[in-house]
Amino acid sequence: KKLQDYAEKSRLLSLDDKAMQMIIKEISTDLLSIALKGSDDSLKDKFFKNMSERAAEMLKEDIASKGPVRLSDVEKTQQEIIKVARRLEQEGKIVRAGRGGDVLI
Repeated sequence: KKLQDYAEKSRLLSLDDKAMQMIIKEISTDLLSIALKGSDDSLKDKFFKNMSERAAEMLKEDIASKGPVRLSDVEKTQQEIIKVARRLEQEGKIVRAGRGGDVLI
């Protein structure tokens, strides 16, 4: 399972900024705050840099103000984010780097 988690995290980190912004628009702040509570800094930073400064600050405050969160809840919310990313990818709205969408002629 850890390998799968690493692959999913790498998948999110490989998305361009526009794709991340589309994902963020589809996810509630509450869900995102739980998912990021248990994430490492590289993933948090990827989300924060794709939000307005004000929205990022509010999300950081939400994360900081949350008490202890069950690991199972963190993993469940992270999977919801992955599902959103996969759906957007299947709909052709986002393209991961290396999937042919990054070459323009």
